[in-house]
Amino acid sequence: MWAAKKDMFWQLMLRHAVFLFFNKNLCLITCVKYRTWYRMFIKKYRERKEGILFFYQIKGLQYEMKIYADILQPISSLIFSPDYTVLLLVTDQGTLYTYTPAHSGEAVKLLDTCRSCFLAADFLPGYKYCVSVTISGEVQVWLLKDGTGLSKLNLNVQATAMACCPSSNSVAVGTKRGQIYFLDVTEAEAPRVVHRIFVSEFPVLSLHYDQSGQFLIARAMQGHIFILDARPSKLFEVLGYVELAGEVLDLSILSDFNSDLVEVVVLLNVAGVQWARLGTFCLSSALATDNEKYVNAHGMFNASAIKMKQYDLEYSLSSAVRLKDNTVYGYCTCAPFICKYRLSEENISEDSSVFLSEKRIPGNQLGSGFLCLSPSSRWLASAAKDGVLLIYDTFTMDILAQEHCHSHQGGGIRSVVFSLDGKFILVNGKNDGALVCLKWKKLKETEFKEAAAYWKSLLATLNKSTSNENAFLKSIAEWQFDPESKLESLPEEKVKEAPLKSSNVELTEEDGNITTLYSSGTIDMTWIGQKIKKVMKEETQRFGNQKKELEMEVEKLRETIQKMILENEQVPDTEKLEPQEFSLDIEEQEKAQAEAEQKVIMMRKEIEMENLANCYVQDVIKHECWDAMYVKGRTVKGFHMAHEVKNYPLKKRSKEELETLEKVLRLKKVETADVKEEGEKAEVMADDSASCCLIGSLSSQYGGDTSILYSQWDLHTREQKVNQIVLLKDIIYNLKTAFNKEFDKVARQKEQDIARVKERNLRIHEILAQLELQVEVWEPALTDDEMPERALTVQDSEIKAEKYLTQEERQKAEMLARLEIERQLAATDNERLRALDDMMGGVLEVKKEDILKMDIPPPAFISKPEHGWTDEEKKKFRDYEKKVKELNEEKENYRMSLEDELEKLEASIQETTQNFDETVRKLSEKKVKLEMVIYQEELKIVNLVYALMLDEELGTRETGLHNFLMKKEKEKVKTARTIQMTKSKIEAYIDIYENAVVQEKNVESSFAREFADVPANLLEELLQLYRQRPKTPVKETVLDTANPYRKCLGSAEDNKDALTLLMKAMDELDSPEHMPNGLDLSIWENFCLARRNKMESEEMVKWKSQTLAEMQAFLRRRVDDSDIIDSEIEDIFKELTWLQEEKMKLQLNLTIQFLLKQGQVELENTEIPEYSDAVLINKSVIEELNRNIMAQGEKKIASMVEYKDFSKGIFQLEWEHRKMSMQIEDLQQKARDIVSLIISKDRQLLLNVPNYDSNVAHHISVMEQTLGIMDELHKKNVKNRQKKVKQLEKCISLKEQENYELSLELKEMLVSTSERRHIFEAADTQHISEKAARQRYREILKQKHLRGLIKEEKEEFEILQAQVGRLRSRLFPIL
Repeated sequence: MWAAKKDMFWQLMLRHAVFLFFNKNLCLITCVKYRTWYRMFIKKYRERKEGILFFYQIKGLQYEMKIYADILQPISSLIFSPDYTVLLLVTDQGTLYTYTPAHSGEAVKLLDTCRSCFLAADFLPGYKYCVSVTISGEVQVWLLKDGTGLSKLNLNVQATAMACCPSSNSVAVGTKRGQIYFLDVTEAEAPRVVHRIFVSEFPVLSLHYDQSGQFLIARAMQGHIFILDARPSKLFEVLGYVELAGEVLDLSILSDFNSDLVEVVVLLNVAGVQWARLGTFCLSSALATDNEKYVNAHGMFNASAIKMKQYDLEYSLSSAVRLKDNTVYGYCTCAPFICKYRLSEENISEDSSVFLSEKRIPGNQLGSGFLCLSPSSRWLASAAKDGVLLIYDTFTMDILAQEHCHSHQGGGIRSVVFSLDGKFILVNGKNDGALVCLKWKKLKETEFKEAAAYWKSLLATLNKSTSNENAFLKSIAEWQFDPESKLESLPEEKVKEAPLKSSNVELTEEDGNITTLYSSGTIDMTWIGQKIKKVMKEETQRFGNQKKELEMEVEKLRETIQKMILENEQVPDTEKLEPQEFSLDIEEQEKAQAEAEQKVIMMRKEIEMENLANCYVQDVIKHECWDAMYVKGRTVKGFHMAHEVKNYPLKKRSKEELETLEKVLRLKKVETADVKEEGEKAEVMADDSASCCLIGSLSSQYGGDTSILYSQWDLHTREQKVNQIVLLKDIIYNLKTAFNKEFDKVARQKEQDIARVKERNLRIHEILAQLELQVEVWEPALTDDEMPERALTVQDSEIKAEKYLTQEERQKAEMLARLEIERQLAATDNERLRALDDMMGGVLEVKKEDILKMDIPPPAFISKPEHGWTDEEKKKFRDYEKKVKELNEEKENYRMSLEDELEKLEASIQETTQNFDETVRKLSEKKVKLEMVIYQEELKIVNLVYALMLDEELGTRETGLHNFLMKKEKEKVKTARTIQMTKSKIEAYIDIYENAVVQEKNVESSFAREFADVPANLLEELLQLYRQRPKTPVKETVLDTANPYRKCLGSAEDNKDALTLLMKAMDELDSPEHMPNGLDLSIWENFCLARRNKMESEEMVKWKSQTLAEMQAFLRRRVDDSDIIDSEIEDIFKELTWLQEEKMKLQLNLTIQFLLKQGQVELENTEIPEYSDAVLINKSVIEELNRNIMAQGEKKIASMVEYKDFSKGIFQLEWEHRKMSMQIEDLQQKARDIVSLIISKDRQLLLNVPNYDSNVAHHISVMEQTLGIMDELHKKNVKNRQKKVKQLEKCISLKEQENYELSLELKEMLVSTSERRHIFEAADTQHISEKAARQRYREILKQKHLRGLIKEEKEEFEILQAQVGRLRSRLFPIL
């Protein structure tokens, strides 16, 4: 029992807890209590985190505790190695320790884990160490031999890249802020930061050294690649940068020592280009010695100086490397392929300058990946997100090695790097926090020699400068933070003379202001910014005078242009110039416009592509959810109620489903034909007693054919259950199809009702317009749920944005608008229409609908006073009043008729919509019942599927048990054979043991015979010495008890060792010092020899007894194993029997679905009650008892009714009493009112006039006469209306007769048309018919034009006739 604790109090508590937990002599309740307390104690005990390792040796109720190690960190978990010799300890801080209990030494730190995942790793020169960096900026140095962590340095900044210099023990680390830190690792146990450069505002994506260690290439965003001098003696000077057009995806370096060139290969991603673009440029040593010749003032390299080249490759790539023979390998992004290219003119495609791939090698990897080339260019490594590393031979592209380094769940592999000698490979995981170092096991001798030869040649080059650079690197002072430092960069001579002091200052950052000892001024400005600032400063100093002169000239020119603009505003409009003509920089303006148009074009293309993608997604969704549906999902809603009914969306059944259904139906017919006679009997029985409750559903009442189903009592086999499921699904499909047909009828009815309502609403709008009423008319319409196809089309009203029109479309729209305005003006300028409108209000006859708008103009003399009228004028005024009265009566009558018609229309609309709502309600109720039926059938399917799955599970379990039984039987045979062999060996060994015991007794008895001539006093002393045994050291074997691989205690080797120790201990007893006085030395030597023989025989007997005990213990264990196997076999047989019984029950005990009437309750307890103590009673006794109970119940009801009536009478009397008291109060109030009543004139008239009632009667008679006259007038109007209705009915019947005759003629014309069409198609006179059709079309157009002219002439003629008639009446009124 291992633990990690310290305190003595906790140790004592643990001892007590262990005793209670392992003491089996306690009672059950006590054990449960104490063991529960033990678990709680262990939980508290583990919360003590002091980091001390204890060992507890438990023997029965006794135990011994030892303190083994103290690691000074809280221990979180412990685990033994598979051979139980090494213990692994894990602390809360993530540190791993190993401890060997047998040696009792200190714990050895194995690994000190980092805070975040590894970002990159690389080898240091000498290949004894490697360096890694995490994302959080933690740099670690590792021993390459066993992975021991040597040191750690935290930069406290987020890192993005890392690389080790081959020519010195310096490490470069790139950060997210665009800075590069340089570390001195000459002492692996104490790395330090010596320099930092701020190259760019963008993150440093990757860092690469060439193999000679001369250049450091830093890749940043925006296509910037910075070239730095990698030597510490040059203080890692920035030589310049290269700007590439496009995003840099990958970068690799190829060194050529013969030509002293470093070729940089860059993979670019250019927008708008489908293929990959490979860029290369060369770096020579002259760039570092004479840098100013090859860069411009801004620090950018000239393209001619670095020999910039570009190549377009066929496929889109994510990574690419180049060999010295112009061979390029690229990893495809679209598929896991490695493409091989040859950069020669033979491989260029004819259509474009794109290099075609010679070969495509399958990568057999998942996800995006990258490539890495070994320094000797002999091996190519391929890594991807699946975590598998593949190494190819670059000549044959055969896979040399394959290793699963990281898990795909952790993101796979982030980076791979080869050592320069090619012996080691560092593989870094992406998110799993693991760093793997690989070493070659098997490699061809030729490949190994090539790698070794390349390494020797490279080592000869590196040895020239490595020692000098490392010495200078050590002399550089440690980088430190100094916020007030404003030092300029020191020249090389001053740097060498500067005092070399080292200070252990922690690296910190404050407000982003970080300076180095040898950096140029403040580091807030990047290297490019410093270059630009320097250039601007030089240009300002050089062209200062010219700048001032230009500013003065520009100011004069500005004043002149402003004067010209003022003068231009004062001249007439015909002489004014346009404002853009005063713009001096026309070219820049045109350039800006061109750029804007280009951006618009690019944006339009992007929008078009986005719209295309959306259209594709729309088509996919439409195909899956709309086009694939045989019956589309729709909804029908009521007009006034909240009811809505949805149909069943259905897909068309596939060919396989129909074939399966047909096969099942055919099989069912065959089964029915085989048992025809039994089937007839079953039909008779079914007609008599079968019902829906036995079928288990109501589908037969809703159009489902249940006759094709199997009976629920006959579903025993698996095939029957599967066929039943198919038939049930067919019934469900038919039920849904039948409901959908009825649903379609209701949907069509709603469309028709909406059309009728809209037609009536038109008339309602006319009536409201005539009555001049502002009433909102209800307009029914179909919703989106009822017309789901609306979602597939976009209406113009849904688009809120303004429609974009091109220049041509705008011109066309303006032209159409201008033509419409001209047409309207021409229509308003018609002389005839103006004359008609002036004279007759725009109409030739007055319609009845216009009667409400008619007004009779008053006579002209009405403005004169009435006493000044003549008799003729008075007569005209009386005629005017009569006409006004008649017109008002006609208006009122017409208004009343319109209101009646409006009410009838509204009532008709209300009735139509209510009838439809009732139809929807009935359909909704039917849908609910149909859902119930479908759920019943689906419940059957679920039960059948459950039975099938259960049967399959039981079968699988039975097969597994049979296999397990066979395995156990084999083990039983093997164990029995072992037991038999062990018994025979034990019997043979017992004889050997008995012989050894006899031999030991013979040795003891021979002692007295051999020393018989020795005196008695000496013999007694010798006998005591003969039985004396030396004290031998006891070998501690406590830890070995946990080791299952330990040697046996009674082995020959252990016996030999024990005997050797015993003989060594006997040397002291055999010395002459222990010899009794007076004994001869020769006798003492014989005595010692005899004693040694005696001890050897005793040890032999002891060893053989132990061996025999072990053999017997082994036999007992094998016998116990045999008994266990027998019990397991017996359990297997029992389980097999149980499974067979369950399968039989499953086949016989079927799940039957019944339909129960409402009110019947299905009990959960289905057990049959026990009737053993029941008593049989005659039925008449029970009936008599029931009658008595009913009679007593009726009496009780009668008494209750009598009591109720009596109570009701009491309540009635109380109510009458309250009523009378209220009447008394009312009469008293009336008396008080009469006393205080004021007598008015009406009341005086009533009291004073004697015949007041006769006056009232006369007034009533006058009103009755008026009412009778109005009634007669109403009857007269009704008769007139009835006559008009009869006339209209006659006209309707005539029109219907005419319509019937026209329909007959239409049928004959359709028949003749179809005959002529068939004749036309048979004669194949398409050309002639088309010609005749065109001629006929021209004639029809001509006739239509002539009819239009005739109609216009006729209208003009009628207008002229009317004008002539009016003129004649005016000129000749007598005629």
